[in-house]
Amino acid sequence: QVQVVESGGGLVQAGGSLRLSCAASGRTFSVAGLGWFRQAPGKEREFVSVISWRGGNTYYADSVKGRFTISRDNAKNSVFLQMNSLKPEDTAVYYCAARTVPVYSDSSKPGEYDYWGQGTQVTVST
Repeated sequence: QVQVVESGGGLVQAGGSLRLSCAASGRTFSVAGLGWFRQAPGKEREFVSVISWRGGNTYYADSVKGRFTISRDNAKNSVFLQMNSLKPEDTAVYYCAARTVPVYSDSSKPGEYDYWGQGTQVTVST
């Protein structure tokens, strides 16, 4: 089993920045990648970004490219999501998720992620 715990959400004005953190524990040797998803009220969970655990390859949803940056610290079993130029439409609960299958260019399917955190709320005000 792998446990993932998110932190760093909060309230920010449009144009501002937030940095989310995700700490993984347990059988982390089985983790191939860590990703971020988000879910706004009344909407489906959507892919935001993913990073491969060993190679560091990164992929982003078109809606966040150029604004969000995903990074990792293998020594701390942690992944970070730096979110800049935030917009009200970025408001959602953000989830960290771990996958044991390799990361590839279309790693956007929630079903390919095995372990999920509880989520952290991000609210962007106008």
